[in-house]
Amino acid sequence: MKKALICGISGQDGAYLSKFLLEKGYEVFGTSRDVENSTFSNLHRLGIYDKVKIFSASLNDFRSIIYILKISNPNEIYNLSGQSSVGLSFLQPVETFSSITIGTINLLEAIRILNLDIKFYNASSCECFGDTKGHPADENTPFSPRSPYAVAKSAAYWYVANYRESYNIFACSGLLFNHESSLRPERFVTQKIITTLKKIAKGEKKKLELGNINIQRDWGWAPEYVTAMYLMLQKERADDYIIATGVKHSLIDFISLAFSYYNLDYKDYLIVRDEFKRPTDIEISYGNPSKAQKELKWEAKTTLEEIIIKMIEAN
Repeated sequence: MKKALICGISGQDGAYLSKFLLEKGYEVFGTSRDVENSTFSNLHRLGIYDKVKIFSASLNDFRSIIYILKISNPNEIYNLSGQSSVGLSFLQPVETFSSITIGTINLLEAIRILNLDIKFYNASSCECFGDTKGHPADENTPFSPRSPYAVAKSAAYWYVANYRESYNIFACSGLLFNHESSLRPERFVTQKIITTLKKIAKGEKKKLELGNINIQRDWGWAPEYVTAMYLMLQKERADDYIIATGVKHSLIDFISLAFSYYNLDYKDYLIVRDEFKRPTDIEISYGNPSKAQKELKWEAKTTLEEIIIKMIEAN
């Protein structure tokens, strides 16, 4: 039986990845900063909380990592931990950088120092590319981060590449574009739209208040994206991959499709407020997943309309 350690098991991706690996026959271990005070609501919603082993651990504490590695003895590590909100990173830049970069390098150092035969996956981000002037980003597109979150993810990406090249560690990064589900917290704009819309449909709320509505994004279905993480670690040689649909949609498209589910016109409910806008933002962001399609045999299948319906109809 293979063993996997998922750092950041309580988040959207951590929960879906846990379910996927359990179905593959893995023994799944996870870390959380404070097990006793965490609800693990995503794991409960997927019905897998009792099937995984979770330990309290801070990835900023090297001794904590050594302890968890000795307990779990994993074949694979999935590093999904760290502050995950672009918007929040502008308010907490130091915490964002520390939680993403220090945790990543501590895990890599532990693998190196203990000389462990472990395959390591790092959750990188499309935010690293910044504004690509309307062109789809591929694995050779230069980084141009435009938020504290993107800066941190860029640094972690290069740590991974350096350890792979310098110490012959199987370490790879997935440059994932936006991927959504009902497990998203409401601080993400897609979930905010869905949650507010459902309240409007019930008569519990009157307006949807957003910031920059002119952005265009590459939105995929989260459960499909964790499959790509797994596939990266099944390769004989570690490499980095863009995971995306290859199709961009405007936020207005997302809003319009969501409101049409209830036969509502979003224009009657939408209010744009400057206070919700970020100091810097990316107007257009979408990826070219051809490398993943060719080498991993992975392809996004769920359309944006299907994603929205799944999010609306989820309990």
